[in-house]
Amino acid sequence: MNIQTGFVQISTRGHSDIVDITPQIHEILTKSGMQEGQLTVFATGATAAVTTIEYEPGLLRDIPETLDRIASEGAHYHHDATWGDGNGHSHVRAALIGASLTVPFISGRMLLGTWQQIVFVDCDNRSRQRKIPVQLIGK
Repeated sequence: MNIQTGFVQISTRGHSDIVDITPQIHEILTKSGMQEGQLTVFATGATAAVTTIEYEPGLLRDIPETLDRIASEGAHYHHDATWGDGNGHSHVRAALIGASLTVPFISGRMLLGTWQQIVFVDCDNRSRQRKIPVQLIGK
């Protein structure tokens, strides 16, 4: 078994900005030379998340709108009272989506569905520079 780590670097707008990182992850996998195994994508930071979606305009609107209904920016959060940074909703949203994703790969290709892309969701209330680790284990 072999373990390799790469990074995807992106700029985000915050406010549930959704960024398709599939091409960058594909490039990391290709450069690794690995043919079979698993890769894990991890959202560092407590206000970001990683998941899969069909990356299309409707969902790019539906997901932030749904997150706003579930964890509204204007609601009261104890986190905001503790830190005064106004991003309690960001932490809740990120926790609901999740911080990591594991994807199997065979013959050097991720086993994603036809319309399935890996996305990074920045739930924070400001723009950020994000460095996303991608760790591969396989042969």
